[in-house]
Amino acid sequence: MWKIETVPGEHNISIRLIGRLRAEYLPELKAQIEAAGRGIVLEMDEVTLVDVDVVRFLGICEAHGIELRSCSAYIREWIAREQESGT
Repeated sequence: MWKIETVPGEHNISIRLIGRLRAEYLPELKAQIEAAGRGIVLEMDEVTLVDVDVVRFLGICEAHGIELRSCSAYIREWIAREQESGT
């Protein structure tokens, strides 16, 4: 189960991600990011589980200037390993 909450801020848009994120949820997340425009922060403190497609997507998000706030250590390490492997 997963959930997205969008919280407009003064200088950015926070998208709070909650629960287990899998590849099948990426189209909805991409649509939320596109609708938000610039200054996006993905709040990840309530993310419990991700799959490899989500990890790769998060790496791309970060490369495009999207902040991954409160990203757990295991996800952060996985993103780094994916980037090092070039996938």
